[in-house]
Amino acid sequence: MPYKKTILSGIQPSGKLHIGNYLGVIQSYQKLQHTHQCFFLIADLHSLTESFDPDQKRQDVMDLALDLLASGLNPKKATIFRQSDVPAHSELTWIFNCLTPMGQLERMIQYKEKIAEQKSNVNAGLVTYPVMQAADILLYRPDAVPIGKDQEQHLEMARQVVRTFNHRFKYYFKEVDSMFTETPKVMSLLDPSKKMSKSAGEGHVINMSDEPEVIKKKLAKAVTGSGPGKEKSAGVANLFVLLESFADKALVEKFEKEHARDTIQYSELKTKLATAISDHFVDFRKTRKALSKNPTKVKKILTQGAKKASKVANETLAEVKKRVGLNI
Repeated sequence: MPYKKTILSGIQPSGKLHIGNYLGVIQSYQKLQHTHQCFFLIADLHSLTESFDPDQKRQDVMDLALDLLASGLNPKKATIFRQSDVPAHSELTWIFNCLTPMGQLERMIQYKEKIAEQKSNVNAGLVTYPVMQAADILLYRPDAVPIGKDQEQHLEMARQVVRTFNHRFKYYFKEVDSMFTETPKVMSLLDPSKKMSKSAGEGHVINMSDEPEVIKKKLAKAVTGSGPGKEKSAGVANLFVLLESFADKALVEKFEKEHARDTIQYSELKTKLATAISDHFVDFRKTRKALSKNPTKVKKILTQGAKKASKVANETLAEVKKRVGLNI
C-alpha cells in the first residue's frame, strides 16, 4: 500500500456544528479521510476550560459525534475518538508542561483573549491549553495539521515543544507542517462584524441539523443593510458567501446582477438561500436522525476509535517516558 501522510485535527464539543464549521472544517475532513491517515479528535478535555454543566457536556459530545458521523466521516477510513478516552493525552501534557516556560504561555494571544472573555473563570487550564494541544498533535506524530491562519501561533507552540524536547533528549519528534485550508469566512447572521459562533446565540447561526423551517426563519431575520455606493454591506456580503457555497452558479449570477442594478429583493434571496442550504443537508439530517436513535452504536464507534488512537499514542508516550527517565 502507498504511504499515506498522517493528519491530526480536533474540535471542541460545544453544541451542534453550524454551517461555518461545515465550510471551514468538515468539508476538508470529508476529503482528507480518502487521501490521508486521519485522526479526528473530540477535544472534550479542552472544553473543560470554559464553564460547563456535566449533563450538557455529555450531550455536546454526543451532538458532535453525531454531526461528524452524519457528515460522512467513515470510521473505517478515519479514526474518530474522544480525547478523554486516551489517557496518554493528559500524561504527555504534564511532561510537556514541565518543559515549557510560563512566560511563553502567558504571551499566547488566545490566552489573553480568553482571560478577557471569561474574567470570572481564569483557570490554569487556559494557560496550559496550548501545551495540551501540542501533546494532542505530537502523540500521533502527524505530517501536518489542517488549521486556519488564526491558529498558526498554537502550531508554532507545538514546534517549540519539539525543539525543546529534541534538544534535551535527542531527536525524536519532527516539526509538524501547517496545512492551511482556504475556506470562506462565514459571519454571524445578526452581527456580520463577527464570525458565526454558537456562543453568540441560536439566532446568529444555522446549524447543519436545522430543519428547513428553522433555516428559513433564521435567514429571514438576517441583517442586510446597505453599503456605500454599490458595495455590499457586511450582512449582504455574508449572504452572498453562503449563496456561493450552497446554491448553483446560475442563481448566484442572477442575484449578483440584480444587486448591481439595485433591483434585488432580499426576501427572495433569503428564501432561495434557505432552500439551497436545506437541500444540501437533506441526507445529513436523515443520517443524523437515524444515528441519534442508536446511541450505543455511536459510543461503540468512539470506543473503537479510542483503541486505535491509543495504540499509536501509547507507543509515543512510552518512548517519551524512556527518554525523560520515567522508566526503570
